[in-house]
Amino acid sequence: MKAFVVHSPGQSSIEEVDAPVAQPGHVVIDIARAGVCGTDVEFFNGDMAYFQTGEAKYPMRLGHEWCGTVSTVGDGVDKKWIGKRVTGDTMLGCQKCKRCKSGLQHVCADRFEIGIRNGWPGALAEQLLVPEFALHELPDSIDDTIGALIEPGGNSLRSAQAAHAAPGKKVLVWGSGTIGLLTAQFALAMGAEVHMVGRNPATLSLAKDLGVHFSTQEFEEVDGGFDAIIDATNSAAIPAEALARVEPGGRVVYIGVSGEPSTLDSRSLVLKDVTAVGILSASPGLKGTIDFYSRGEIDPRPIVAATVGLSKSSDVLSGKKIEGAGVGPKVHIDPRIM
Repeated sequence: MKAFVVHSPGQSSIEEVDAPVAQPGHVVIDIARAGVCGTDVEFFNGDMAYFQTGEAKYPMRLGHEWCGTVSTVGDGVDKKWIGKRVTGDTMLGCQKCKRCKSGLQHVCADRFEIGIRNGWPGALAEQLLVPEFALHELPDSIDDTIGALIEPGGNSLRSAQAAHAAPGKKVLVWGSGTIGLLTAQFALAMGAEVHMVGRNPATLSLAKDLGVHFSTQEFEEVDGGFDAIIDATNSAAIPAEALARVEPGGRVVYIGVSGEPSTLDSRSLVLKDVTAVGILSASPGLKGTIDFYSRGEIDPRPIVAATVGLSKSSDVLSGKKIEGAGVGPKVHIDPRIM
């Protein structure tokens, strides 16, 4: 099969590789759509911390936001999966440890992460191997574009939930990328008044189109302050600023990750009686995201600027402008076309 392979920072190619074989307990997916995100860019550029910790090494096959159709199943897997449209969890825990057994398999010390951690090949390829336990079936109401937005949606749903978004709450989302825009949509669906701070005028305008009440390039105070602030940036400075800006007794949610250490003063956290929550993974939010999308409460498709063939993967990862692309921050890859 054809797959996108990264050999070193900025060096990649489309290659013929061995197609996956359905091991016991696993299935093979024919990939219909795969999203490219900031994590993929960090691996493509060589900036990702996993290279320093030994949890990742070149060559790599990227892609962890995906949907497709089950084509074959291994021993012990229900054959009813064949022909089903699915997406799946990125985090593949050992299924044996205390964390996995308590529903925290996304922080299993021995986990694989599809296209990210410990060498599990990703979805920028014609096919993908996935364990059955990671699968989520997609209803007909979810098309391929939406299906490949479930993984980032799971992170975003968890962020909005951690912010306790609800009627009467003022929530600030800091960052107008994919996660920021999706988080804002979930917070709006939960009834909150949503504000956004971002750097990109185009995505801030898109945020307004999606229903965000106020979007600005610089932080602006509001009457009564913000009950919650969600940091969806990659800035080392924003975590501390979010803590400084949130109302006493409020909540700060950290979903963005800086490439360098970000620090904050725990005294501010204590003296303001603020609750801080870190969000690592979509795993606990995947089913809820499918439910939101399938009910039509959120339409994430405007976030996708373009869908291109597999041969354009390196252009997308290197930040080249895609001809005819819209204003959204997300680009999808369809591995069925070159």
